[in-house]
Amino acid sequence: MMLLNPKQHSREYPDERSRDIMLKTIQFFEQKGKQKIKEDDHARVWYSDFLEFVREEKLFATLLTPAGYGGEDCRWDTWRICEFNEILAFYGLAYWYTWQVTILGLGPIWMSKNEELKRKAAQLLQDGAIFAFGLSERDHGADIYSTEMTLTAQPDGTCRANGEKYYIGNGNQAPMVSTFGKMSDSGDYVFFVADYRDRHYDCVENVTNSQNYVANFALHDYPITEAEILSKGREAWDTALNTVNVGKYNLGWASIGICTHALYEAINHAANRRLYGMYVTDFPHVKQAFTDAYTRLVAMKLFALRAADYMRSASSEDRRYLLYNPTVKMKVTTQGEEVINLAWDVIAAKGFEKDTYFEMAARDIRALPKLEGTVHVNIALIVKFMPNYFFNPAEYPAVPRRDDAKNDDFLFDQGPARGLSKIRFHDYHLAFDSYDLPNVNLFQEQIEVFKEMLALATPDEGQRKDVDFLLTLGEIFTLVVYGQLILENARIYELDDDVVDQIFDFMVRDFSKFALQLHNKPSSTPQQMNYCLRMLRKSVVDEERYQRVWENHVYALKGVYEMNE
Repeated sequence: MMLLNPKQHSREYPDERSRDIMLKTIQFFEQKGKQKIKEDDHARVWYSDFLEFVREEKLFATLLTPAGYGGEDCRWDTWRICEFNEILAFYGLAYWYTWQVTILGLGPIWMSKNEELKRKAAQLLQDGAIFAFGLSERDHGADIYSTEMTLTAQPDGTCRANGEKYYIGNGNQAPMVSTFGKMSDSGDYVFFVADYRDRHYDCVENVTNSQNYVANFALHDYPITEAEILSKGREAWDTALNTVNVGKYNLGWASIGICTHALYEAINHAANRRLYGMYVTDFPHVKQAFTDAYTRLVAMKLFALRAADYMRSASSEDRRYLLYNPTVKMKVTTQGEEVINLAWDVIAAKGFEKDTYFEMAARDIRALPKLEGTVHVNIALIVKFMPNYFFNPAEYPAVPRRDDAKNDDFLFDQGPARGLSKIRFHDYHLAFDSYDLPNVNLFQEQIEVFKEMLALATPDEGQRKDVDFLLTLGEIFTLVVYGQLILENARIYELDDDVVDQIFDFMVRDFSKFALQLHNKPSSTPQQMNYCLRMLRKSVVDEERYQRVWENHVYALKGVYEMNE
């Protein structure tokens, strides 16, 4: 079963400590119960009970301390981190969020050459501390070119830090806030650590109206010695980008966790509710909505799992993950919105009720495409890879399923964050040719028309500067990448062919939707418009396949999971 079910969590883990962490975390939330989780959410209660549990069980210490800096069970293992991501978000985005910003805060530390600060971070993790990533600013967001946080050198060789940071999760209780700034004299970039307990650190306010503390903090002549410096110059710049590359991937897993819980709740409600003499799940449009929601969710998880394989296998010679990672951030999170929309259309007013998980899900799912770079920013990044992806493939050894108990060394030793347009990819045809299913074949036909358009009706210089045009072009390209890794992982996880073809039923429809949008762009040429019309295709309808997916996979979720009250 692809979807997380905490009541029957029988997944295989490579070691007992990993299994223990996941089962104890599930037990913590199930014992807390849905009613208390909802009460805390509505009252915006700081989750001190969860953080105490994290401290007692040394969860963050085990999962987020790289090998060599903690106990024998400690490692930075992306597969294991994905599992924990999914479980936390399944019970509430607030719990996931404090974990996520701890990951971001640790990035510049583990990438640093400052061994003393690394040892300090490892000990703080053992003590149950949380961490923060001080990058964004009120006026500039995450535009690190424009950062106004400055370090000014003093006659005694120290520095004084001055400036504000904004939208900094955990900024109220992080003893090590990895803070990005510039040297006031040279303009060189710098990462340093600040402590929320220092009197020169002013935690101004929580800028959101939520359980999380998302801080606006200010440093006023905060004293910094060389011992508090993590990185300088180009290294600090690379650290900022590489940390986001590692951390933003997790947002897709938050969407997966939220959608899984919400889908269980929605189908339980609909399958037990009678209207006009029949159960809600007997209505054809409801079956279609739930089938789309289910297949989109399975696709989300297949892609995110496969992207993790490439992250874990990355090296200086193989950086393909730098395409797959922002695709998780952009595509999986927006698909999460689609899943919630489909389920919400079925359960309607029930989705607003204060005692449902769905009420939180409908609110929180919107946040994930908008954090760690907007959808637009990530598409702009993704299109840089398009020429080599389609027209300059390379050969690589096959990447297996990577659920082994291994530290992911390369993620914190990535080197310069540049040269994206030079990264090459294996031939996408390999994944598509491995299947002979009606909608997979149809989707591949759409891809080849798109590729032909890129070659023979290539976007001109004006279109390459037209962000509106490029965003839709990027949506189509993203679908191709999405489909490729879904198929690779469907083989690995031996997914039922019926489900695979039903996934590509919506993929064909989505491809057609974006092709129509591209056709209607003001700057599209007549030749490009003709290609777009050729991309408009109707999914292959197979009523028997559809009914098998509904009965064996979708409706079969009825009563499978309900959270303890």
